Amino acid sequence: MSAFLLSFGLIFVAELGDKSQLVALWFATRYRWWLVILGVTLATLFVHLISTAIGAGASDILPEWLVLTIVGLSFFGFAIWGLRGDTLEERDDRVATSTIAALGAVTTAFFLSELGDKTQLATISLGGSNDDFVGIWLGSTAGMVAADALAIMVGVFAGKRLPERTIAKVAALLFAVFGTISLVQAAVLLLD
Repeated sequence: MSAFLLSFGLIFVAELGDKSQLVALWFATRYRWWLVILGVTLATLFVHLISTAIGAGASDILPEWLVLTIVGLSFFGFAIWGLRGDTLEERDDRVATSTIAALGAVTTAFFLSELGDKTQLATISLGGSNDDFVGIWLGSTAGMVAADALAIMVGVFAGKRLPERTIAKVAALLFAVFGTISLVQAAVLLLD
């Protein structure tokens, strides 16, 4: 239980103000809150399972510069997507497909936003420093989901009170900033 609580607390605090919280907030302005929570949970379960396993003994699968490049480019993709708009909500005749597609989009975007993130690195560190694999995995996942639930609540509130176009422009700008930072970090690592 101590590994669970330690992981929960550390990851909850690490996630506050993090870029993946922005992803959760942005999606909460576009989709139902429960769908965003489900997507965040699925992505986090998978990312933190891998991160805990890496920390518990495996070596890094990809070089850090490559992960940062993928993350940076994906953030530019999110920025363009946010500015372009989304048509999933406009297709009332395909509700089931739209819900599944939206869940896939949220899960994939959140998964990508977590690659190389400080919470992923923290989970790797926790996995390497503690023998309770399941406690670290589930604790870090619960901490991440709890912190992102706060962002989702803000997104639901903002989505009802702020113009959608304004939210999209601000989110696109922030995604572009995070994308640029990731690509610069990747370039620095590659040149070293």
